[in-house]
Amino acid sequence: MTRTLSLLTIVLALAGCASDPVHYHTLSAPAAARAAGQSAPFAIDVLAVGIPAQLDQQQLVVRQGATSLVVQDGERWSGPYADEIRNALAAQLAASLNAQDMSGLGRVDGQPLLRIQVQVRRFDAWVGEKVSLEATWRLHFADADAKARLVCTSRFEAPARGGYPAVVQAQQLVLGKLAADIAAGARAWDGAQTACIKGI
Repeated sequence: MTRTLSLLTIVLALAGCASDPVHYHTLSAPAAARAAGQSAPFAIDVLAVGIPAQLDQQQLVVRQGATSLVVQDGERWSGPYADEIRNALAAQLAASLNAQDMSGLGRVDGQPLLRIQVQVRRFDAWVGEKVSLEATWRLHFADADAKARLVCTSRFEAPARGGYPAVVQAQQLVLGKLAADIAAGARAWDGAQTACIKGI
């Protein structure tokens, strides 16, 4: 009996020491189909994405109320958060524009290269409620005058009814809307310097 009780005590102690499972998430949605119609007359280079310092975590960071942030140790990104955003945007932009993503690959002779720079200003998430994204983005052709650029700000919200998977899906959704905004701006831009504001 004493031996049995000792074994049971050890098993319970080990169970108490076991940590909760860690769930890994990605912002890269399933591969999008290439847009029908004409390919963009340029390749794209999606630069590293800037993010607020408080979001630069391996763990998901969510808001509680108006003033609190909570770092969820059991809910983590599959890679650095800024890379997750950049990779998701690059894939969707390449599909939307039907353009080659040359990020990290150099250039193809004779082909214009559109550099796309994104700075995330806010990317807030309330579990069971919504996510909210505000980002400024800039377009600039590699060989053009530095003053010839398009600078825009986009803002989006999406409901996130459910747990953390719903939050990540909502983040994927608003990143898709941001990519669509950038793609539309890239197709319409005439190469002159200008600025624009995009709304929700």
